[in-house]
Amino acid sequence: MDYQQLIESMTPEIYQNLRRAVELGKWQNGQKLTPEQRQHAMQAVIAWGERHLPETERVGYIDKGHKAGDSCDDPAETPLNWK
Repeated sequence: MDYQQLIESMTPEIYQNLRRAVELGKWQNGQKLTPEQRQHAMQAVIAWGERHLPETERVGYIDKGHKAGDSCDDPAETPLNWK
């Protein structure tokens, strides 16, 4: 089985378990992830998310709010209340 097939065969439960392991730095049984395990698990989490999750739910998504040039009607919502 190649890497792409492995990612496609992952279930949402496996994705959640890998994501939790990366976040906590340990497996569900309490054993610490090695740096290599953490790297591979993170790569799998990102790859699976790219294929199966909407952009806003993926690892690393940043909500940039208003786009540059958008007007803001409420002055209280301007960055740092600049006027």
